[in-house]
Amino acid sequence: MTSELSLRAHALRALIRRDWLVARSYRTSLVTDLVFGFLNLLIYYFVARALRPRIGVNLDGAPSYFAFATAGVVLALVLQAGTVVLARRVREEQLTGTLEMLVAQPIDPPELALGLAGFPFLFAVGRAFLYLLLAGVFLGLSFAHTSWVGLVVALCSAGVGFAAIGISIAAIILVFKRGDVLAPAVVVALTLLGGAVFPTQVLPGWLDALSYATPTRYAFEAVRGAQFGAHSWIVPSLILIGFAVVGLAVGLYLFTLALRYTARHGTLNQY
Repeated sequence: MTSELSLRAHALRALIRRDWLVARSYRTSLVTDLVFGFLNLLIYYFVARALRPRIGVNLDGAPSYFAFATAGVVLALVLQAGTVVLARRVREEQLTGTLEMLVAQPIDPPELALGLAGFPFLFAVGRAFLYLLLAGVFLGLSFAHTSWVGLVVALCSAGVGFAAIGISIAAIILVFKRGDVLAPAVVVALTLLGGAVFPTQVLPGWLDALSYATPTRYAFEAVRGAQFGAHSWIVPSLILIGFAVVGLAVGLYLFTLALRYTARHGTLNQY
């Protein structure tokens, strides 16, 4: 049993390391991606300074609109990595023929799904911490009331929950091939409903009610609760973990079904 778990862990590490080596080989693209994310923060920083909006709704304890938007922008990038990046990666595996080679290896479909999602998840969470620290150093974002344990739990839970969504989208791509266009639409919908850059209270009543069914709402609440200390990060984190557990189970099941379907019909590498 121990040796089997060790082999499975080795397979996951191998997939994550492969994706890291591929990403590292394109250094310009990697640096550009990091810079682009920080530029997103700069945009909201200058918007907040120029407009100084007076918002008569709760900002989740954030001392300013920029502080509020920072958590939303950072988590939106994590969501993008867990969905759009993973969807693009699966499609590339199809087009280059490497997906068929991976399936031929002694690795189960859930392990393959987790391995493909592993690097985008780890990179996105690490990048989120980096952006928050840079915002603190260069843009004056305060961490005076931050619970660092809570921030780690909230970001990691969000990353897992978003990766679960990405795995489900990857299953759609396996079957319908061009399903990768779905991922950006999911990102936009979940960031808007979750309250990335504006409080959900400003949404129409029915959309505000709908936002309670999205994991992004609890991800933003958990991160802002841990960062600003105005409310507890524990409850939204627990709800988010519940989303992540259920989402992973559903996503891995769908990915397994999709992989078996495409293998049976010989369409693993079909354009």
